[in-house]
Amino acid sequence: MQSVRIRTAALTVAAALGVPLTLGVSASQASASDASPTATGTASPSASPSPGNQSFGPDCSMLPQSGNGGAAQMAHENVATAVENNPNLSMLADAVKKTDLASTLKGLKGSTVFAPTNDAFDKLGAAKRDALLNDKAQLKKVLTYHVVEHKKITKSQLSHGSFTTLEGSTLTTSGSGDSFKVNGSVPIACGNIPTKNATV
Repeated sequence: MQSVRIRTAALTVAAALGVPLTLGVSASQASASDASPTATGTASPSASPSPGNQSFGPDCSMLPQSGNGGAAQMAHENVATAVENNPNLSMLADAVKKTDLASTLKGLKGSTVFAPTNDAFDKLGAAKRDALLNDKAQLKKVLTYHVVEHKKITKSQLSHGSFTTLEGSTLTTSGSGDSFKVNGSVPIACGNIPTKNATV
């Protein structure tokens, strides 16, 4: 089974377009970082991961060691369920429900999801955040911008990456070592997290 990784990062809004909050979460190791919103390998957190399949980023240590939101639990859930059960992604889970994107996320295979954390939504400010969460069409556009379908993005591809998103626009990544950014400004807080069908 392929995994999906979710990459967590802060959200940013492209001012002029009002479009993307740029999230950085890599779903499962088989899809995000090598399968995160575009890349990952297929590794179970219970097995010893190879260096290329390990989670990376400054906030990985903040993931729970077990239970909801922990890498081991997320690896056994589809990406939509993993997001819903992760307390740090509750605003994203609410947004997914509002836009009826759960079935889309459940249907992903070998994809990467750049998942915005609650902090990313909060950085928009209450007025912008609430306006976005109440505009279903714009919210759907923003959320689908954070998904790279059928693309397992590996850590090595993040250095100078350019990926077409489910929304149809281009998302870029840059950086080195364990420090990467989305669109030149949004840090990936924790990448290469595997789920059953995608990498966050």
